[in-house]
This record gives sequence, C-alpha cells and structure tokens, in this order.
Amino acid sequence: MAKIDDSVKKKVPELRFPGFTDDWEERKLGELSNIVGGGTPSTSNPEYWDGDIDWYAPAEIGEQSYVSKSKKTITELGLKKSSARILPVGTVLFTSRAGIGNTAILAKEATTNQGFQSIVPDQNKLDSYFIFSRTNELKRYGEVTGAGSTFVEVSGKQMSKMSIMVPELSEQQKIGSFFKQLDDTIALHQRKLDLLKEQKKGYLQKMFPKNGAKVPELRLAGFADDWEERKLGEIGTFKNGMNFGKSAMGHGSPFVNLQNIFGKNIIDDSNLELAESTLKQKKDYSLIKGDVLFIRSSVKPSGVGEAALVTKDLPNTTYSGFIIRFRSEIDMDDNFKRFVFGSKKVRNQIIARATSSANTNINQDSLGLIQIGLPSFEEQQKIGSFFKHLDDTIALHQRKLDLLKEQKKGFLQKMFV
Repeated sequence: MAKIDDSVKKKVPELRFPGFTDDWEERKLGELSNIVGGGTPSTSNPEYWDGDIDWYAPAEIGEQSYVSKSKKTITELGLKKSSARILPVGTVLFTSRAGIGNTAILAKEATTNQGFQSIVPDQNKLDSYFIFSRTNELKRYGEVTGAGSTFVEVSGKQMSKMSIMVPELSEQQKIGSFFKQLDDTIALHQRKLDLLKEQKKGYLQKMFPKNGAKVPELRLAGFADDWEERKLGEIGTFKNGMNFGKSAMGHGSPFVNLQNIFGKNIIDDSNLELAESTLKQKKDYSLIKGDVLFIRSSVKPSGVGEAALVTKDLPNTTYSGFIIRFRSEIDMDDNFKRFVFGSKKVRNQIIARATSSANTNINQDSLGLIQIGLPSFEEQQKIGSFFKHLDDTIALHQRKLDLLKEQKKGFLQKMFV
C-alpha cells in the first residue's frame, strides 16, 4: 500500500453550494477571531449582582443554538471588578473546563464566568454560525489540548492556535445560513415532541381516577358509570422470570431483559437478546398476547415497577429473573393495560411499596395489592385507543427528529474540510 503524503491535504469539501470553486485555506482560529475569557465578581458584594448585564455560567449552555437571557446578572460595577468583558451579539460561547465544548451563540450582548473561552468572530473574516456549526471540531480540539491537574481546561491561547480550514466569507455565510435553518427546524420538531410528551403526562393524570375518586377528572364522551376498584392480585396471576448463567447468554431463543422495558410501554420483539432455554422453561416462562411485564428490581429507584405490554404471542421467548409477568384473568383491553400501569396513581403505589437494598425491588405480593380503577370494557377500549394514537404521534415526531439529526450529521461530514 502506497504511503499517503501527509503534506497533501484536502482543500475542498465533498458537498458544495453552486458558484464556489476556490480552495479552502488553513488558518488559525486566533487569526479570524478574538478568544475572550470570563470572570466572576465577588459573590459576597451585593453591589455587583442583579444588574442589567447578562452573565452566563457553563450549565446554562445546552441544546439551544441561541441564548438571550441568563439566570444571573451583574452590574456595571461588578463587570469592572472582575476579568469579565462584554461580548457582542454573534459571539460563540465555548465552555473551556470540565464539560469542554458546549457552545451557543449570543443573541444579546452579555458576559460569562471564567468557565468559558468565547470566540468573537472578526466580521470580515469569520461567520458566527459557520464556526458554531463546527462544534464537534472545537470540542475535540479542546478535549485533546486541555490540561490541568485538578480538571481539564483549555486556555484562550491554546484555542487561538487551533487550525481550521475556511473558505471565503460569502461561502461561510451560505454554509452558516444553511445549518442555522436546519438547526431551527430541529429545534421546532424538538419543541413539538416535548409538548406532546407533556400533554401525554397531563392526560395520564386526568384520564385515570386519583386516589379515592371513582371517576377520572377528564372523561371521553358517552361514559358516566363509576370505575370499579380492583387489586391486581384479584384479577390476574404473577410469575417471576428466570436467571440465566453467562454461558447460556448470546445464543438460543429470544429473551426479554430489563432494557426492553425501561422507558417503553410495549415489548419490541425485533431486538431481543438470546438465551439458551429448555422446552420446559419455554413453557413455564412463556409470553402471550396481553401479558404485562413489570421490572422487579432496578438500580434506579424510579425504574422499579415500570411495565410493558406483550402485544402478540412470543413463542419460545422467556424473560429475565428481574422481571415479573402479570397475566390477567378477566377481560381487559390490551391498550388500556399498556397505559393504566403508567398512570400516576399506580406508579405512586408501586414506589410506595418498593423496598431498597443494593437495588430497589418490588415483589409479587406487593404488586398484588396495587389497586387500579377499571371502567367498562368499552371505555377501556376508547381510553386505550386514545393513548395509542398519542403514542403513535409521539413516535412519528421522534422518528422525524432522529432523521433530521442524522441528515445534519451527514451534511456536517460532507460540507466541511
């Protein structure tokens, strides 16, 4: 294999806007911008705080592209009594200590504490969103370059030495504008998704009766009868799963583990692990349509008792010893089961009855005492159908969001040198 000459570097991106043909140039970040650190006025002097100047801490820099209102503010006097400086609109905030590389663009003049080395672009040489879109490169450089005995930190001097490939300003602006539009679309879809999840949370609280109530606060039209209060132990049976040795894992028949339940309410059989099980075990630990699997033991306390519905018969499939199977002996709508066990009333009962040692646990006896409200089968179907539609809509928005993020990842790889 011929050795590649390291001196020959790629000078144009794989994907480019029409009208641009010139090679990109290698420049130092400090040649294209000023790198500005931050500072903190004395926290014991009230004259320095609650002023008109926004003052950012690293924890405030998250998923959003633009920031325009900080949690804390300082006064003019506070600014003078610290090493902080006013940063103009368009500055790319860059966290330079533990948690290196979180970025955001200032949409309003502000300053920061000393946890930043912020990039103030020279408007004649560097586009703000162009450099902001290169967060992954900035982060990687900061993590590799940063040093410190107590914690990793990258200095402004180090940041200014970072080499980047850049085109002429007009092409930078075109690229920056493209990624801004893409980020705005992603943010819009994220807000829609978050809103739908909040709506679902609200409906789960209002469409199932609270403690002591015989009807829910919010009800679908056409239903007026009281719900019947039943204990799970009265309406079905429980069975703990089985534990497999290390040598039995990774081959054999499908096996439901905790990860197939956490954060879900249905069992997706398309990505199950495998475990070597006998014919008797397959029979004893069978899974059929309508079964509900509860997490029996969880490192995370909030995970105990999470439940997921088995939506179809799963022949030859077994389940983990950290799971309890509930099999209803009365007619219950499957989709109703899928959501009733995520309602606040049921979750509160499970958390209250769970015990803690190394893990947080719930057993069959405790689950058997959990009380749920049961409306008529027809109302169960309506409620189940309502929440299924809501979950399907959430899943659709999640897929759209994931696709947009994947597209962005692809563009980032192809549109920069």
